[in-house]
Amino acid sequence: MKKLQYNSPVILTFFLLSLGVLLLDWITGGWTTLHAFCVYRSSLADPLFYVRLFGHVLGHADFDHFLGNMLLLLVIGPPLEEKYGSRTLLAGILLTAGVSGILQCVFFPGSALLGASGIVFMLIMLASLAGMKDGRIPLTLILAAVLYLGQEVYAMVALRDNVANFMHLVGGVTGTVFGVVLAKRR
Repeated sequence: MKKLQYNSPVILTFFLLSLGVLLLDWITGGWTTLHAFCVYRSSLADPLFYVRLFGHVLGHADFDHFLGNMLLLLVIGPPLEEKYGSRTLLAGILLTAGVSGILQCVFFPGSALLGASGIVFMLIMLASLAGMKDGRIPLTLILAAVLYLGQEVYAMVALRDNVANFMHLVGGVTGTVFGVVLAKRR
């Protein structure tokens, strides 16, 4: 055990919290996910609304949904945390969660949102920007954006699969804007 390293505190903690939420979902028959880990329009006087506003990214519909998000998170996240730092990456995650939660409540009042897909797509776009130097736009960013945006727009128009494609786009846009701001600061 001495050889194990908690090398990416934000990403590993996010993973462990999401796993804990998934286990709680199973133990409570979905009650905890519905009431604390998916966001939907509700009263601003409800204290759980604010938990859901940010906590929805920790909730997942099932184990397959969890695996799909966590595999990408664990591959993409640690190098970004190493490059940008834990606080900066946490800020990006919280920003993406908050923006997607607010937009969900404003534009889709009759449905709920949960899962880390927006966070994963934020990380994908942030990773594509990692090579930005001297204000030049990396070709990888353009290719990732075109492929990603194209896939999401197609899915929004052609598929009816209960996937919140709009929130994926929000995550991608948030990651791109966040990455450009970070690149300008450096």
